[in-house]
Amino acid sequence: MNAWREASPTARLLLVAVLFTGLTTFMFLPLLAIELTAQGIPAGRTGFLVGLLAFSGQAFSLLTGLLVDRFGAHRVMSAGFLLRVVGYVLLGFGGGGAQAPLVAGIVAVGVGGSLLGLSTKTLLVSQEGTDARTMLALRSTFVNVGVVAGPALGAAVYPLGFGWILAACVLSHLVLGTRLVLRRSVTASRSRPAAGRPPAPAADGAPATPWTLRQWLPLCGLGVAYWAIYSQLNVLLPITANEMTGSTAAISVVFTANGLLVVLFQYTLLRHVFRRATARTLLVLGFLAFACAYATLIPLAGWYSLLAFVVPVTLAEMLIGPSLDEQAVNAAATRRTGLALGAMSAAGALGSLFGSSAGGYLLQTARGGGEVWLLLVGSSLAAAAICLLLPKVRTRHV
Repeated sequence: MNAWREASPTARLLLVAVLFTGLTTFMFLPLLAIELTAQGIPAGRTGFLVGLLAFSGQAFSLLTGLLVDRFGAHRVMSAGFLLRVVGYVLLGFGGGGAQAPLVAGIVAVGVGGSLLGLSTKTLLVSQEGTDARTMLALRSTFVNVGVVAGPALGAAVYPLGFGWILAACVLSHLVLGTRLVLRRSVTASRSRPAAGRPPAPAADGAPATPWTLRQWLPLCGLGVAYWAIYSQLNVLLPITANEMTGSTAAISVVFTANGLLVVLFQYTLLRHVFRRATARTLLVLGFLAFACAYATLIPLAGWYSLLAFVVPVTLAEMLIGPSLDEQAVNAAATRRTGLALGAMSAAGALGSLFGSSAGGYLLQTARGGGEVWLLLVGSSLAAAAICLLLPKVRTRHV
């Protein structure tokens, strides 16, 4: 992979950190509710604790972005590693349902994940010599390796005890965090950072200028729309897949195929196939792919509809997710990359909440048929039209 060879040693280490922390995180996440229930914690409290983890990881995105810009991505990343290590250790002491360490550990893991995710993303798109699109594509690929392999690895280790999974999480974060901090110390002693670096030029050679609020609103709206539409994979699709196929394993097939396709084709798609396309063009194509994906479910044709759904929905995911971040990076003012990426994360949190609530309501009120999927097709087409309101800017270095 040329991009891997061309990437700086720091970028490679960051991607390795993304891979292994993602792998251990996805060993942990799917089994958390099972472990809490096995400890005798009631279902209602278990649901609250799992929801608290998601809330802690999403609610502070804007604040995290401000911290990244104010104190630097490396310091925020170090704090994220430390918080996650402390959180996993506290969860280990929370066995038997001890409330204080359990709640503190979940909050620490969630907030630490927010700090870690946004800071590493900011560092990756800020690497010299490699454009933001390439780094975001590589990051997405490495994250999805964890999404695919992590749950299977966690299921294999879980019979030995949940403590072994927590130990793997602590070890991965401790080793990689220490390695990144030491590398930062060595790099800082060898070179002095360039203060007040001017904004990078745009593709046509003109100076890049930050967007106005009027230009930011459609982008944030698209972030909300993307996650609202994508969240139906966790709300509407599992139940529909079971009803269409008669198999509870159907949704697992969808997610496994989705993850494998992203791992195999994410980088190639953005780096080679759509290399010259603007982020705005990729967003339009992505939302059109969403419309095609949900249109395949209108006939409710069992496995045929479900398998036809996988490819366009994966294409939408591969095009929209990184392109939203790329567009935010391009739009950011000098030294405001963290805030720009934090704004997109906050939009994603809002979209997930709205999408899950709306999906649940539609599930209660719909009486079969394809009305729900027609609504999602229309929403996707509307989002594709909104993409045309964005300025047409090619990727640039931060």
